[in-house]
Amino acid sequence: MSEAPSIRVERTIQATAERVFDAWLDPVWIGRFMFGPHLRDEQIVSLSNQAYVGGGFNYRVTRQGVEINHTGTYREIDRPRRLVFTWGVDAEQGDLSVVTIELTPQGESCALVLTHRLHPDWAEYAERTQQGWTKIIGDLVSALA
Repeated sequence: MSEAPSIRVERTIQATAERVFDAWLDPVWIGRFMFGPHLRDEQIVSLSNQAYVGGGFNYRVTRQGVEINHTGTYREIDRPRRLVFTWGVDAEQGDLSVVTIELTPQGESCALVLTHRLHPDWAEYAERTQQGWTKIIGDLVSALA
């Protein structure tokens, strides 16, 4: 088994840490910056959250006629500084990868650092994952503007 790859995205966002943090837990906001036809060629089927430690999320979308279910479980919720959750797609569930979002308040803006530790089996997807999270963070910045 190879080493678990880790990707990192850093960005300063012109919004408070509280506002950015809350966007990651609100299905309405998830539909504004993470999924939807306004971002890419896909349709949202459903976006649901149980935003508490041990709770989970299911983000179902359809792309090119195929339904994809993004799922995870919240491990840490420390508003507005740190959010940690597992990340899986369809049958790839459980602790296969872990996403950590760290926010540092800077007055009316904040510094965001997203780290995604992938399962070693996903090593070949590290570059694509980096590009995906970079786009999502950019879309979050646009949605918050």
